Amino acid sequence: MSTPPRRVILLGPQRATPIVDAAVESLRLDPKARIAAVTAGWEEREPEDLELGEHLGGRVVNLGIYSRGDDVYRRDPELHQALRERHDKLRRLQDLYRLRLAHALEAARELLRLDGDPALLGPERTAAIEAVRMLDQQHLEQQKAIHAEYVDRWHPDDRDAVVEHRHQLAKILDDTGLLCVAGGHVGILVNRVRLFDLMSLLGDRPVIGWSAGAMALTQRIVLFHDHPPQGAGDAEVFGPALGICDCIVPLPHASQRLQLDDPTRVSIFARRFQPDLAVALDARCRVDRDGEVWCGQPGTRQLAVSGELLEVGGPAC
Repeated sequence: MSTPPRRVILLGPQRATPIVDAAVESLRLDPKARIAAVTAGWEEREPEDLELGEHLGGRVVNLGIYSRGDDVYRRDPELHQALRERHDKLRRLQDLYRLRLAHALEAARELLRLDGDPALLGPERTAAIEAVRMLDQQHLEQQKAIHAEYVDRWHPDDRDAVVEHRHQLAKILDDTGLLCVAGGHVGILVNRVRLFDLMSLLGDRPVIGWSAGAMALTQRIVLFHDHPPQGAGDAEVFGPALGICDCIVPLPHASQRLQLDDPTRVSIFARRFQPDLAVALDARCRVDRDGEVWCGQPGTRQLAVSGELLEVGGPAC
């Protein structure tokens, strides 16, 4: 018999209008159960979790993933150097992918905006979107290969400093009923959590993630911003995520970062990542996965291939 999918809740930003307490309440945990928290995306501000602790009734225990990573780097400079080299290789690969992606997306946008015979334009539009999808997948596979090469060569799970922290983390998690993953810098968040292979220690505990924490829990990180300060932006696959849930691309602060009133851009985004749901996770937005479906809180919308924004329903896959 297969193991049922883990209960996962993804939320929008929590700073201005937090709803994570309601999400925790909906899980009906033992009221005495402690809540493990990852705030590594906050970097040096990782310990500043007083507000989160108060919001969740003083039940939070911070796993200190960012500071634990610093401790490993200090005690194991060889591993730290290997991680730097991996980062440099991934960054160079990202630059090359970004160059190709810009041309592929521009072709897709031009084709979707053209007027003409649908019988002629339809196949060309489909082919243009498929070219972007293939580029995304190729890039992701190249990244996975770089990560696998690093693991095969350096065996981070066997390094003394990593092993010591994993034992400590496992002991802390034994006394908790839930993991919460906060936002911040998504790349640092994923790298620090991956360093300790934290997800393998969770058992069947439910997980709640918000903002960058929601992005980190999926199969791949997708960065997006249609109008960044430096000019026109293209959504890009940034790398493999933590793999706790699938069939979804969370888009925190979507109303601020995406041109959701541009049907062409919305349609391309939805087609590019289908069958995964591209979900606009703005403030007060929430999606739950319990079993095989994603269900949305009223007002939580997904980007549709029609170029519209539709309420999130189910099933997702």
